[in-house]
Amino acid sequence: MKTKNFAIAILLTGALGLSSCEKFLEEKPLSNETLNFFFKTEAQAIANVNALYRRGAPVRYGNAGSAYLGPTASIPTFLTGYFTNAYENQELVCLYSKQLNRQQNTRIVSNTMNTIWNESYSSINIANGGIKHIPEIPFNNENEKKVLIATSKFFRAFNYFYLVKTFGDIPMPLEPTENLENLYLKRTPTADVYKQIEADLKEAVDVLPAVTFTDNKNRATKYVAAMTLANVYLQQNKFAEAATYSKMVVNSAHNLTQNEDLKMKSAYNKLRTTDNLPESIYAYEFDGTISASGWWPTYGFNSSATAVFDKYSIFERVYGPSKTFLNVYEANDLRIQPNQFYHWEYKNPNTGKIWKSDDAAIWYYVDEAAILTTGRGTKDFNIYRYAEALLIAAESSAKASNAVTAEAAGYLARVKARASTTGKTVAQYTTELQALSPAAFVEAVWTERLRELPLEFKMWDDCLRTGKFPVVSATEKGKVTYVNLVGAKNAAGATFKDSDLLWPISLDELQRNPELTQNKDYQATN
Repeated sequence: MKTKNFAIAILLTGALGLSSCEKFLEEKPLSNETLNFFFKTEAQAIANVNALYRRGAPVRYGNAGSAYLGPTASIPTFLTGYFTNAYENQELVCLYSKQLNRQQNTRIVSNTMNTIWNESYSSINIANGGIKHIPEIPFNNENEKKVLIATSKFFRAFNYFYLVKTFGDIPMPLEPTENLENLYLKRTPTADVYKQIEADLKEAVDVLPAVTFTDNKNRATKYVAAMTLANVYLQQNKFAEAATYSKMVVNSAHNLTQNEDLKMKSAYNKLRTTDNLPESIYAYEFDGTISASGWWPTYGFNSSATAVFDKYSIFERVYGPSKTFLNVYEANDLRIQPNQFYHWEYKNPNTGKIWKSDDAAIWYYVDEAAILTTGRGTKDFNIYRYAEALLIAAESSAKASNAVTAEAAGYLARVKARASTTGKTVAQYTTELQALSPAAFVEAVWTERLRELPLEFKMWDDCLRTGKFPVVSATEKGKVTYVNLVGAKNAAGATFKDSDLLWPISLDELQRNPELTQNKDYQATN
């Protein structure tokens, strides 16, 4: 199932030449006919749309192309100060994020943001080409044509969602750039960008097949789109709508992975080692032959692991939790036990050599076959999981009704019960949670998101949408309080300003496009 997606993506890049499409938003577009030339046949349309799985915003989550810097989506978490990169004196974007002084270092930060901006807009341009040209192409199966258009709209929305969270107001082209007209666009207000995202995703929900991601050969489905739409509504605090679409996912054939034991057959170890679980709603694919996972397996250790393993030349703790952050877990939480989400020691079974660390590394990222045998990781990276659908449904249901119903409490209880080492049941958690006030219940959901989703890079999005910063107790395990984000000190001791909420517009893009303006307090020129 994986091979087909990868093969089509490679065909697109090598045979159809869409590398030229990447240049449309640069200073000198190479052609005024590229997109309509490459959307002439059914085969070309399929190839172009399938290539969107490996371009733009999804790559921000899945790509581990550097041994010293994790995926771009990991970087905003450094703003909280709860995670660090051991190589931050080289990867300065991490250091300046933690220190909240990106404004004085705009050029260095901007060099990273160029990639986000350029690749997301390249993907949007291809999606716009599909939306415009696929209706003109004869298809043997008209439903397949509709699905390809809906998939294009999904990826356009997914990329705009990533961009708007990152930069705020952004240019929003809805037509492919096929000539020199309308090349330089002004920034569109955030609210209008979100309206377009919602419209695209609603159409995708209506058209895409109502099956699991795995059953659809790892192509976008109704539930991939619904999950994204629930996330989009949650990010805007539109709770009734978020509840509607998250429940659509909750009531689908997707489901929560269960524990067989509380050791190596736990749900978290299954998620670490196994692709295509019903919990996986949308994942970034890897394959040992066609597209391996890059440096992902090495992120689960620190630099001393080079003395223990010989399949990779570099190991770095590029995304490491602080000891304070780990206090977010109560002592009886399965996720904080060794070899669940985190680990501190590993014995190489081939040599008997032992790796140890005083600081937790990410066990969830460790691909043992890769580090011990093949040197090529194959584990997919989950972008959306069923556990997150439950947490969105819990929060949005309680906020929409201003009440802690048994339904809302039950969604949260399912996530908490799976993480319990005491045997407490879903029913017991549900009863306890219903005794909370709506405000306390919502904060309980926020805390559970911190515990369940920190390794999938959702923490900063939560800070943005809630306007709150989670203060994890340094002395009391499991205790988290929430304070206003602006004015709060992050875990590294830096104070949040309102201009810290957005990233700078790329300085290169500001030079190319005279219609753009820079975000507050960042440099506009070199």
